[in-house]
Amino acid sequence: VLPFLGQIMTANIIDGKKIAQETISEIKKSIAKNINDGISPPGLAVVIVGDNPASAIYVRNKRIACEEVGMKSFNHDLPEDTSEKELIELVKSLNNNSEVHGILVQLPLPDHISETKIIESIDPIKDVDGFHPYTIGRLMQRIPVLRPCTSIGVITMLDSIGIDPMGKHAVIVGASNLVGRPLALELLLRGATTTVCHKFTKNLESFVNQAEILAVAVGKIGIIPGNWIKKDAVVFDIGINRDENGKVTGDVDFKTAKEQASWISPVSGGFGPMTVAMLLKNTLIASSINMSNNKKERKISSDKWINI
Repeated sequence: VLPFLGQIMTANIIDGKKIAQETISEIKKSIAKNINDGISPPGLAVVIVGDNPASAIYVRNKRIACEEVGMKSFNHDLPEDTSEKELIELVKSLNNNSEVHGILVQLPLPDHISETKIIESIDPIKDVDGFHPYTIGRLMQRIPVLRPCTSIGVITMLDSIGIDPMGKHAVIVGASNLVGRPLALELLLRGATTTVCHKFTKNLESFVNQAEILAVAVGKIGIIPGNWIKKDAVVFDIGINRDENGKVTGDVDFKTAKEQASWISPVSGGFGPMTVAMLLKNTLIASSINMSNNKKERKISSDKWINI
């Protein structure tokens, strides 16, 4: 049925919570089958330093999700004054723990601890956050192992709504190591023509206008007005902010953007659940790779990863 003349069309909502739950259900089934076959469940170690409220919420959600799917959860809540050396020693002990298949050190860390040093201290095969230089390097070389959770979450959401990025112009606003850069690599792998915009980009509006797939991860309320968005674009708002009233809001002006886009992800119920689901999937894959490899040789088959 054709819309009435002048009727405003609104975008379909990308239900990250639903997609994440479908993924988690599959993981739960896989773990239950493995246990039935006599295989121990995967183990995920989550380390948090200090009492950052947002980090505490994320960590709690990850631990709850572990319990839901039947994974072992190894919890390490460290005080703010934990030294860099102490944290590295903990990571090394987790690297050597055969029951731990995935290690996640919650970011951000206190200023006196180098995030780079901590990430590099994690065994790459247990790097379920996907941030180790080895992990990113393999993604860059088109032989991915464990992929950064938020960026592979975007790809999973695209697949779920039936959007093939191949040949489309994808524009990413934000070039962080955690989201923007790995997402650019993921979209290139899927055949998209990919543009990354950042704080030095001139005339940002012109790039956003061209985007058939738009992903925004800056951390600045309303940095992308809805009228910039190309008609029928697919929009992923990955920014999480709080306005002056404490309400959680994104980087995209959702109210006007949904009148332009064909699909759009909401900030609430969007990427939080997806990132957790991808973390659990990475942990399951890491445990599978660990079981199939000789511990001394530590060979990693990219074909095995792709087919999992």
